[in-house]
Amino acid sequence: MKKVIRTFFSICFGLILLNSCKDSSANMESQSGEVVSAVAADDQNEADLKASLSEIEKEEQARFSNESSAMTSMSFDKTTQDFGKIKEDTENNASFIVTNTGTKPLIIDKVDVSCGCTTAKKPEKPIAPGKSDKIEIIFHPKVGQLNEQNKTVTITANTDPKTAVLNIKAFVTEK
Repeated sequence: MKKVIRTFFSICFGLILLNSCKDSSANMESQSGEVVSAVAADDQNEADLKASLSEIEKEEQARFSNESSAMTSMSFDKTTQDFGKIKEDTENNASFIVTNTGTKPLIIDKVDVSCGCTTAKKPEKPIAPGKSDKIEIIFHPKVGQLNEQNKTVTITANTDPKTAVLNIKAFVTEK
């Protein structure tokens, strides 16, 4: 029985190998030595492929141009808030002032926090060039969340780079 199974698999392998050699013959070498494939490009010729590629490049350039025309820049009054020594299960508030240092309206898409003990509130309206607003942070260490704590707040906006990271530090002690 084992010999029959082995023979069966040998025949299957041979057929697969033979078929792959047969498929590779679809790539034929022309008189000039150039490899020609009738399968690879869904029967499109080189001119059609170049035209398609050119169209894709134009669309990509237009998309990039639209994105970069809406880009601006931002700065913060500080990038780290150190609360020093604080007690567990207390609410600790901080504000980071964000200023639009570019020429387009600053749109803060989202503000992500690294821990459930931290919440953040972002400006809801676009910030005009040269104007400022604030990102409010609440750090509320849970019971048992003791010693040195380092948390991050990631700001995503229409800037280059797309994100900025703010840091929160504290040394948490028991109540």
